Amino acid sequence: MFKNIFKNIGPGPLVAAAFIGPGTVTVCTLAGVGFGYSLLWAMTLAIIFTVVLQEMSARLGLISQKGLSETIRSEIKHPVAKVFAVVLILSAIVVGNAAYEAGNISGGVLGLETIIGNPSFDIGSVSVNGLSILIGIIAFVLLYLGNYKVLERVLITLVILMSLAFIITAIMTKPNLVAVFKGAFIPKFPEESLLTIIALVGTTVPPYNLFLHASLVKEKWHDKKDLKHVRKDTFIAVIFGGIVSMCIMMAGVSIQATEVSNASDLAKGLEPLFGSYAKYFLSIGLFAAGITSAITAPLAAAFVANGCLGWKSNLKSKKFRAVWMVILILGILFSSLGIKSIEIIKFAQVANGILLPVIAGFLIWIMNKSSLLGDNKNTTTQNVFGFAILAISILLSVATLNKVFHLNIF
Repeated sequence: MFKNIFKNIGPGPLVAAAFIGPGTVTVCTLAGVGFGYSLLWAMTLAIIFTVVLQEMSARLGLISQKGLSETIRSEIKHPVAKVFAVVLILSAIVVGNAAYEAGNISGGVLGLETIIGNPSFDIGSVSVNGLSILIGIIAFVLLYLGNYKVLERVLITLVILMSLAFIITAIMTKPNLVAVFKGAFIPKFPEESLLTIIALVGTTVPPYNLFLHASLVKEKWHDKKDLKHVRKDTFIAVIFGGIVSMCIMMAGVSIQATEVSNASDLAKGLEPLFGSYAKYFLSIGLFAAGITSAITAPLAAAFVANGCLGWKSNLKSKKFRAVWMVILILGILFSSLGIKSIEIIKFAQVANGILLPVIAGFLIWIMNKSSLLGDNKNTTTQNVFGFAILAISILLSVATLNKVFHLNIF
């Protein structure tokens, strides 16, 4: 029985692991600390968006047996448009994931430091964080093995660990269930909450997940008859991932303090209220969130680079390994030395902000092509949801540009 259950678990948990990284944990923590339960509805909205877009991406991967970046390269015929799309995608996903990788590793480090302290050491006049190197080595070994089944099992185990940690933390804080349900289904816009709402939606629907999902589905499944398994895997994993994000927000509600700026602060803040166990559970969750994202971000970048540049998609190929190695090594370097690549991250934010509506628009267009998908193209209902998401993703794009460049659009 359990063997059959795990047999049909696919890339869904890996996609959930990718969007519940340290950035998501921090955004959800700050949303709970700053606005209580009132922004839980934004996460409900984000779950709907993610389910719709990830289902399209997964369906594309199964039916076409191509990754999203490969499809973009083959379906856009105009040479100028093709070059623009490839450059934008490579900039946002490959360069962007390199910039965020240090944050993923540092997030895992924060979780461990809360429990075991900071085992740093000096090389000359430079202080190096040993935990960053440890997490980097773990990620390197798992990626270098190039075995999808091993990678899948390890990440699913980490996702289960992360989920249990955050759910138990939320239960320990004894949330007001009436307020939780109201917050989850009744939209409210507290003062100065707009950017937090946008961040909650944006961090749950990162563009690189759309590329990662299509590529992983074709690694796992090859028969059109498996579409029901693909959909079930996607729906369960994304909804469960959203619930985990909500649990992080609920834990944040119990701490109403200005000094909380990230999940590590929340872990320390929970200790005097709920005992040391609360701190440990949240710290373990943050560690698992960091290490899973530290693995999936380089993996997504390698799939994207392969598809955009026309390389063979093989987990053990030299070119594939070269891409994720560069991103992982940069992440380890920046994290272990405490370097904050502000300008690169700012560039990645802009590129990802522009990319989300572009990719959502392309996805809707490609999912209506009978020549590629046959009877599995989008239904009218799927298109209605898709275009609604496209409109809101444009708002997210404008808001991202507004935030980075201080345009004062709203």
